[in-house]
Amino acid sequence: MKKILIPILSLTFFGCGEDTLPKPKAFLRLEYPKPQYKRANIPVPFSFEKNELAKPISKIKTTENGNSYSVDIEYPKLKGTVYLTYKKVTKDNLKELLRDAQNLTQKHTQKADEIVSDLFSNPEKRVYGMFYEVGGNAASQSQFYATDSTNHFLSGSLYFYAKPNYDSIYPAAIYLRNDIKRVMESLEWKNLK
Repeated sequence: MKKILIPILSLTFFGCGEDTLPKPKAFLRLEYPKPQYKRANIPVPFSFEKNELAKPISKIKTTENGNSYSVDIEYPKLKGTVYLTYKKVTKDNLKELLRDAQNLTQKHTQKADEIVSDLFSNPEKRVYGMFYEVGGNAASQSQFYATDSTNHFLSGSLYFYAKPNYDSIYPAAIYLRNDIKRVMESLEWKNLK
């Protein structure tokens, strides 16, 4: 009996250590370089400051009549692109352009947890618009439109190359949100009459 009792008691005394605890949830910590902005002077009716982390702008599309332009600001390291679309304002199309820009944002309400809008106004440069931050697993986390109400209308949307999983793309979404705001803040119209 002693031969059996001694090993059992020794296992009981020496086998008891600290309780095993589950590891706390960890979040991926991504750090991006401090943004360095430089004016992007490209052959379109507007200019803005862009982050040097983005590739040089090479994708510029225009319509035959020159009333519409598309510009892609690509961020390969963040796996995202900011798509800018410019349209010339006529006396008949401003309401339609505003409605289309607002409807694009509202299409994300099915997947979005929230949509926060910020009014933007820079009377000195005649730039007025709205910035939208879309929370949750929506396809686009940031969108905006800007206009001078008489000649120019610019809209922009951020899209990532991956399936939207807000927890995974959150650091990149925040970084690029700030870049989009910088585009709005530094926006200048060309050829104003």
